Amino acid sequence: MTDLATKPGADEASNGGAVEPVGHTTAPTDDAPIGDGPDTPELAWAPVEPEPKKRRVWLWVGIGAGAAAAAIVATSLILIAPGTTVAGVSVGWMTPGAAADAIQQRLAETTVVLTGDGVEAEVTGADLGASVDAQQLAETAFAEHPMWNPGAWFAPPVDAPVTLDPEAATPALRGAAPDLYTDPVDAVLTFDPATASYAVTPAVPGVGIDIAAVQAALQSGFEAGSTSVEFGAVPTEVAADIPTPAAEATAGQLNGMLDSVGFYVGEERTVPVDRAVAASWLTVTAEPADGAFRITADPAAIQPLVDGLAAAVNRAPENALVITNRAGKVLREEAAGQSGRELGDAQSIASDFATQLATGDASFELPVTEVPVTTVSLARSIDVDLGDQRAYLYENGNVVDSYVISSGLSDTPTPTGNFTVNGYSRVQSMGCFEGAPYCVRDVPWVTWFAPDIGFHGANSLRSSLGYPQSHGCVNMWDDAAKFVYDWTAMGTEVSVHW
Repeated sequence: MTDLATKPGADEASNGGAVEPVGHTTAPTDDAPIGDGPDTPELAWAPVEPEPKKRRVWLWVGIGAGAAAAAIVATSLILIAPGTTVAGVSVGWMTPGAAADAIQQRLAETTVVLTGDGVEAEVTGADLGASVDAQQLAETAFAEHPMWNPGAWFAPPVDAPVTLDPEAATPALRGAAPDLYTDPVDAVLTFDPATASYAVTPAVPGVGIDIAAVQAALQSGFEAGSTSVEFGAVPTEVAADIPTPAAEATAGQLNGMLDSVGFYVGEERTVPVDRAVAASWLTVTAEPADGAFRITADPAAIQPLVDGLAAAVNRAPENALVITNRAGKVLREEAAGQSGRELGDAQSIASDFATQLATGDASFELPVTEVPVTTVSLARSIDVDLGDQRAYLYENGNVVDSYVISSGLSDTPTPTGNFTVNGYSRVQSMGCFEGAPYCVRDVPWVTWFAPDIGFHGANSLRSSLGYPQSHGCVNMWDDAAKFVYDWTAMGTEVSVHW
């Protein structure tokens, strides 16, 4: 018998070790001779073909589906939920940036159709300067309605307040419907030289289209998702940019400034300023954007008055005067005195005052240096010399004046000694009582210094003086008696001697 040959590389393990004969369709039986003869066929066993490897299709399908799911999840994290609208603009399935563009574009394209008597025109949101905070609205829509949250899908619309730019809206509406417009006239403020005051010419309202009503119509259409909305263009009053009350308030402020304008030292208006002069310093400018007026002042116009301030402000101190006795005791304040003052640095006064006037304050406090008061003491006394029949007036030890007198007769002598002034009588009747040896009425300028004894005028009593002839008083001519009356004080020392 010949050996059975197997084909190298056959995969026996895959068929349990069995092999198939090559060239035969059936295996040999017991009846089939096997030998070396020529009729004995030669057999060769060939291996069975290996089975093809299994394809793992499910794995590739799983990987594709996972990637798609991941992509969907990632996309849901940056998109706005389906069914979300901002006003009337659908922003579902959009990023916030795309949504913002869509919101602003829709508003810009929304048309307001103006209707009314003789009016038929259109203006767009873009013409009117319409705007919304599109970026913020889109970000709010995404924050409140993200696509990844199904519970936030198909939510109510997000409100989108619309604003109009008057600087764009008014020209656009006026161009579309010019017959509906009449310009308002602003209030005017002027200085009237006749009254030296500011006067007001009232504002006159105009006529036009109410921008607020147009804005409301555009808002309504935008929220409804309409691309156009009709608006009945009915003329309405248009207020002036500068209303009458604003002009009246400013006139009141300016006239109050003119009432008080000047350069002050403390509460004293040391250098008043003429109203017309102060008005010439001021410029009053209307500010339509603010509906008011602006006050400015010219430093160069103020400077000439500043140049003359020193002459008006500077002053020397006035000394205080007190009357004393010879021991220095104050008997009377003759003059309170007044401190002096000197103007300080005036270099910036004009510019500083101009700045202050612009705020509505017309009372400028001057920089001054005070020069203090000096008190002067006047020690006054009177010496009556009966031998000379004269009265000598002393001040600080020096004779300031002397007057001829007539003293008392020998039986009614003037008392000698040291006395002090103790009273005054402008007019006094003397000796006019029952039993008196004499009666003299209306004696003037009496300065009393001893009991029933004083200096007094004698013009109505005497034709001459210089010798004893009185009832004890010191007679003087009226003008001298008045001087003593005014010059002395309660407590002034009087010395009477021979």
